[in-house]
Amino acid sequence: MPEKRSAPPGAARHAPVPFWRDIRVLAILSQLVVLGVVVVIGGYLLNNLVTAMDQKGFLPDLGFLGLTAGFEIAEKVIAYAPSDTYADALLVGLLNTLMVSIVGIVLATLLGLLVGIARLSRNWLVSRLALGYVELFRNTPLLVQLFVLYFVVFLQMPPVRESLALPGALYLNQRGVYLPRPELTSSGGPWLLSVVVGVVLAGLAWWLAGRREAAGRPVAGLRVLAISALIGIPVLGWLSVPGGAVSFEAPELARFNIQGGLRFTPEFAALTVGLALYTAAFIAEIIRGGIEAVSKGQREAARAIGLREGQTLRLVVLPQALRVIIPPLTSQYLNLIKNSSLALAIGYADLFNVSRTISEQTGQPVAVIVIVMAIYLVISLITSVLMNFYNRAVQIPER
Repeated sequence: MPEKRSAPPGAARHAPVPFWRDIRVLAILSQLVVLGVVVVIGGYLLNNLVTAMDQKGFLPDLGFLGLTAGFEIAEKVIAYAPSDTYADALLVGLLNTLMVSIVGIVLATLLGLLVGIARLSRNWLVSRLALGYVELFRNTPLLVQLFVLYFVVFLQMPPVRESLALPGALYLNQRGVYLPRPELTSSGGPWLLSVVVGVVLAGLAWWLAGRREAAGRPVAGLRVLAISALIGIPVLGWLSVPGGAVSFEAPELARFNIQGGLRFTPEFAALTVGLALYTAAFIAEIIRGGIEAVSKGQREAARAIGLREGQTLRLVVLPQALRVIIPPLTSQYLNLIKNSSLALAIGYADLFNVSRTISEQTGQPVAVIVIVMAIYLVISLITSVLMNFYNRAVQIPER
């Protein structure tokens, strides 16, 4: 009989691990158990909520959105009358919220950038003033700041006959802020088309430059081309259209009121300025921290090649600091959008304020609250997506 050859060392197969001792199986089972417990508890709470709402007659019903609103809205972006529906009223409130949020974000970003850079100034007075601004607005409640701006500043403006006239046809009085109103002329359409073309070409050139840079290939002036297209094409379009593309209707002081122009109510002005001042204090610290996160060697290298202080900040420091600045900056933008709901305290007709009136009139508080929460969630998610996209665009590719 042939002899049986023994298996070489290490060739013996280990017995399979029983599934009740397999770490991977146990991890999956534990997650399923936790998920099951959460579903059971959530279902129990939801059932109790629905039962209680059914007993009190509070079950959500969206049919009220088609009913006549019957109330006026003092400030509106689009045409609205009390004979319109509750859905139209919610749309007006949403547009008011978006207007305050967009203007507030722009102002807060510009002011925060200036204050953040001033915090790092070598001038003692400038840096101390910037520090005082940050500590004042960051450590006092936003609601208190809104009250001060509205009741102490804007409502204490002079009456219409004694309006403060500022350069550029700007008027301030108790009824609000008046600015020249921009209006498109008959040549405005072609100019807007040139603006769109410039933005599209600039975006394509910038995207192509990023792809070439990530691949280690020369950019070959594509970013300069992008900036030139973004600025040059609209300027050429403006110069080529006859009579100008935009005209301005300046406000004029009449006997009892100011006629013409663009008016911002005291409520809108107080809310926008308050949100911008408050959020800019946090943005300033974010920008200061991002700039300080860039190593000193980068500044020294910039000085070694002859860059001035402003060029060093714009070309070397800020592009690298954006990697640190963008994520917390997104959180501040989201906070500003949600803080706009404090408009209720000063009577501005934002989404939350309008929804409160609708809830009281229709007796559907749950449905209205769910709609408002969903709208704020969508706005926040869109803002996060845009900021995350920009964050990926400014990241410096590692090699």
